[in-house]
Amino acid sequence: MDAPLILTLDSHGVPHRWVTWQQACFYYAKNLVAWTLGRTAFTAYGGICRATGERSSITGHSIIAVKGKAMAMKGFTQVPPLNNRELFRRDRHLCAYCGGEFSFLRLTRDHILPLSRGGRDGWTNVVTACRHCNGVKRNRTPDEAGLELYYVPYVPNKAEYLILTNRRILADQMEFLLQHVASHSRVFHLVHADG
Repeated sequence: MDAPLILTLDSHGVPHRWVTWQQACFYYAKNLVAWTLGRTAFTAYGGICRATGERSSITGHSIIAVKGKAMAMKGFTQVPPLNNRELFRRDRHLCAYCGGEFSFLRLTRDHILPLSRGGRDGWTNVVTACRHCNGVKRNRTPDEAGLELYYVPYVPNKAEYLILTNRRILADQMEFLLQHVASHSRVFHLVHADG
């Protein structure tokens, strides 16, 4: 079965994480789905009941709210993990110094304040840079290297991060997530440029 990832929410409707259809089946089977949104995303079939002769099945939606404590409330404000794929997508594959658009393999993670000089490896101190500009900047600040930033780095919120981490988002899932993204977010503009 080639089903899309399922978007899970807490019972208050706050985005939490992506799960596979198999993980979603677990929530359905354990009666942990509080409510659903979106279209039907999958139907999983089980065995045949000897007594009735009927085949069991679970039909799942693209967005499910999971019962329990507000699992996502704390998670929504937590800083998502930083990796190059999501960083480059946050920055729309644009070099922060020359403004050029590059493929993944021609990009690097640049620390605005270099690590060797006390900078941190976090969302607000890193930008996407092409290999050439990163080589020009080296172990200096942008000012010291005579470079200017085209954009300011920021920490994506949970909804933005969920958009950045999934390349096969269904339309109803995207519509839901975009309700949690500020209109000035680069992710918001990335989605509308692609779409």
